Amino acid sequence: MTIDYRGTTALVTGASSGIGEEFARQLASRGANLVLVARRAERLEALATELRAERGVTVDVIPLDLAAPRVGRALAAGLSERGITIDTVVANAGFGTHERFEDEDGDRIADEIAVNVAAVVDIAHEFYPGMLARGRGALVTVASTGAYQPVPHMAVYGATKAFVLSFTEALWYEARHSTLRVLALSPGATGTEFFDVAGDDAQVGPRRQPVAELVEFAMRTLDRPNGAGSVIAGFGNHLTAAVSRLLPRRALTSLTGRVMKA
Repeated sequence: MTIDYRGTTALVTGASSGIGEEFARQLASRGANLVLVARRAERLEALATELRAERGVTVDVIPLDLAAPRVGRALAAGLSERGITIDTVVANAGFGTHERFEDEDGDRIADEIAVNVAAVVDIAHEFYPGMLARGRGALVTVASTGAYQPVPHMAVYGATKAFVLSFTEALWYEARHSTLRVLALSPGATGTEFFDVAGDDAQVGPRRQPVAELVEFAMRTLDRPNGAGSVIAGFGNHLTAAVSRLLPRRALTSLTGRVMKA
């Protein structure tokens, strides 16, 4: 059954660019009001102005550093003061670093774990119970094909995405008797700013999947009742993940390490 987003409100993190921005666009096209969260206020305001004019939806903008502690609690308190109820959460914000672990900056590692893991869990913990009770909307997290194997040269990033995948699949099981949809989306290389931020423009493979195509796939998946708790976008990525389940861990890690170092 297709989800009816009209009159509901979706919270999208990392909405200033890439996958988060595209989720905001596609949710607005289906009538959802929006709460957009990211650090870059100017980009959020520009997107909000565009979507209000083109889609006639209500858009609230919250500039926020998602590496801050208990960011979900802060968001929930602020939205409660505004009288806003969240029906859908897209916990998209995240980043990675392409570097040997010993060369990484410690503060950046802490921020990476905070944004990729702690913020996702805290936001889910604040909004998921109410969403589950109302039985509508969706909780979407963005994992990665890197969640399916260790990722040498992006060790922290791969581990954070493995956490997100496992966490979301567990919530999917717990919510299986509800009409709330729970989904972990695992993209491969996508046409976003991710690789620029990671300092890794070489490791993108032969093709970056267009962001609109990726999000359309996720939205179609959410429209299918009783679907899986996680999906991998793209046939090639499916194949890679399937192979990763068959190879011995040592061989898999060595192969991934050679690919990431190349």
